[in-house]
Amino acid sequence: MRFRLTPRETSFYDMFSASADNIVTGSKLLMEMLGADPASRAEIAERMRAAEHAGDDATHAIFHQLNSSFITPFDREDIYSLASSLDDIMDFMEEAVDLVVLYQIDELPKGIAQQVEVLARAAELTAEAMPGLRTMDNLTEYWIEVNRLENQADQIHRKLLAHLFNGKYDA
Repeated sequence: MRFRLTPRETSFYDMFSASADNIVTGSKLLMEMLGADPASRAEIAERMRAAEHAGDDATHAIFHQLNSSFITPFDREDIYSLASSLDDIMDFMEEAVDLVVLYQIDELPKGIAQQVEVLARAAELTAEAMPGLRTMDNLTEYWIEVNRLENQADQIHRKLLAHLFNGKYDA
């Protein structure tokens, strides 16, 4: 048995995992919105809003733990940055669903489904990777795949913008 002279706060890992799992929930709601008829999108937006609030609660719990912990498993600024970034992802997904409802968009451009699929895969990978933060082992494949997905999402985004500006989609 190994003895430590300093206590180590490990609840952050579980909180990061919960936050990442909530992002998976949000990405599933985005996918559900794609196949939903416009009349049911408001209900999906309400569930997304609830998921976003759950994400805010998870972020606040991380910040509270950070502010009440003397010793953290890794740098305080990195914990803050990771928690904030996870929260931002959920905020952006909630905003996207809300805008679809507010703008009363009946038919979404075809490329949106492809973009949401990439986002959902990145969310799943992130949730799978969070337990790896405990040891920082076996995360290389995660970084590589998330970077690949980011490049793919950037390419889809540029195509969607090009279609919007060349008249293929009605703004």
